[in-house]
Amino acid sequence: MLSTYALPTRADLTSLALRIANDPGRWMPIVRFDEQQRWYTRLAVADNHEVWLLSWLPGQRTEIHDHGDSAGAFAVAQGVLTETTVCTPAVGGLDGVEVALSRKRIRVGMARGFDADHVHEVTNDTNSPAVSIHVYAPALTTMNRYRIDDGVLRLRASERAGADW
Repeated sequence: MLSTYALPTRADLTSLALRIANDPGRWMPIVRFDEQQRWYTRLAVADNHEVWLLSWLPGQRTEIHDHGDSAGAFAVAQGVLTETTVCTPAVGGLDGVEVALSRKRIRVGMARGFDADHVHEVTNDTNSPAVSIHVYAPALTTMNRYRIDDGVLRLRASERAGADW
């Protein structure tokens, strides 16, 4: 794991996510698939970061969301995921900002690191199950969920760790 004294860099988070994703012995015995919703469990927590294991059946997705004040990274351990990123200047609040979107496929052995201002949606739009490892620093305390109306980002809900997930 990472040092528990300073917040890890985006490169540290990405490296840790890839290291765990590339070690099936760490996640294969634990992973489950749920036809009703994405399945997830926390693998590890330290003073300065946490690690989550997520599974994705075909068609499962997140909503558009951020990670509050946490930076992070995710690595695909099995399958392929598509990340849709909200591209907008990080000036002021996001609610009511006109946005553009970009999409990227993330395959086994690939990872995506991001800063705390990152807003995205992750989807399994393939016909095969997928598994991913997510690392956040500091540990998640809030997440905001959004929708896009006519190209404008709108805050839908704010959630807190321990209360909403």
